[in-house]
Amino acid sequence: MSENSARFVTVERTSTGHFVATNTRGGTISFGTGSDSEFTPVELLLAALGGCTAVDVDLATTRHAEPDSFSVEVSGNKVDDELGNRLTDLAVTFTVTFPDGEGADRARTILPRAVKTSHDRLCTVSRTVEIGTPVTATVEDA
Repeated sequence: MSENSARFVTVERTSTGHFVATNTRGGTISFGTGSDSEFTPVELLLAALGGCTAVDVDLATTRHAEPDSFSVEVSGNKVDDELGNRLTDLAVTFTVTFPDGEGADRARTILPRAVKTSHDRLCTVSRTVEIGTPVTATVEDA
């Protein structure tokens, strides 16, 4: 395990149903219950799945060519069954186009491999979801 392996964010309530997450670098993202345009926690999870793989794929392909377009759609079905609330059928779909040219041809060629490598090995978010990691929830004395 590397020395810099710990990751964390702090989530603070700003008002009823509204929260702000802050990372260690001072970045923030607001979210809530879905009563307005803010992301919900489930949407943040979907964004994290797509974003993690998008970063890996972007780094691998843009070494060869800048894409004309690059989008990732992430979907899933929210269910409530005997296991509780959860998402099923998670899917990450890339739509990437490159201009004409030798570098772009190389980027197009490696795109499927970059997506597969990210999914199978590199993306911490999708690997954590697929492998399944226990989550503990505790209450600290104030």
